Amino acid sequence: MPKAICLLSGGLDSTVTLAYAIAQGYEIVPLTMRYGQRHSRELESARKVVAHYGLKKHIVIDLDLTSFHSSALTSKDVDVPMRDKVEDIGYDIPVTYVPARNIIFLSVAAGLCESEGADHVFIGANAIDYSGYPDCRPEFFRAFEQVLAVGTKSGVMGHPVRIEHPILRLSKAEIVKLGLDLKAPLSLTWSCYQGGQKGCGRCDSCLLRLKGFHEVGIPDPIDYEVR
Repeated sequence: MPKAICLLSGGLDSTVTLAYAIAQGYEIVPLTMRYGQRHSRELESARKVVAHYGLKKHIVIDLDLTSFHSSALTSKDVDVPMRDKVEDIGYDIPVTYVPARNIIFLSVAAGLCESEGADHVFIGANAIDYSGYPDCRPEFFRAFEQVLAVGTKSGVMGHPVRIEHPILRLSKAEIVKLGLDLKAPLSLTWSCYQGGQKGCGRCDSCLLRLKGFHEVGIPDPIDYEVR
């Protein structure tokens, strides 16, 4: 059975990606980053998702990125943008962008691949219904695989770590549909940038998630302050 590291935030996209990797027959080691994000709700969701699948190992790594003070996800001094409708999301890179986050996370995941004897990393990045992050684009992943090919032991020995991004070109509705088809535990996931008892319903992540469920024609199983 092939072995892979799967980045798992506890959100919709990463959970569907985990479900996909499991369905493809991979032995999965989920990797969750505690990086100083605004709240711990997504970390709780990640643990619940791992428990749901009965996975033997769940690696949680502490990375203090709170020095990245320009991001609303790592600094309480920067407000998360709140919008009334999904059409208000612009094309500029928003303040919820964490500088170089996927570069950092994928570097850690690739190192774990060499340590765990895995040769694939799964990541729930999406380049369709997303907030404009530059490290969620196809050209980024192509370039990063080249870095791994020349900058890791496995790469220079001819079997570099491969980055798998199965939902990269899916709309949010298609991601929801895939999750339903795979019987992923969508009710356990958390996507909101805020850390309340309910999703705020107004941040970019909530709006895009709600759009996906609406287009599929079923209600989102988690509670929101505003739908």
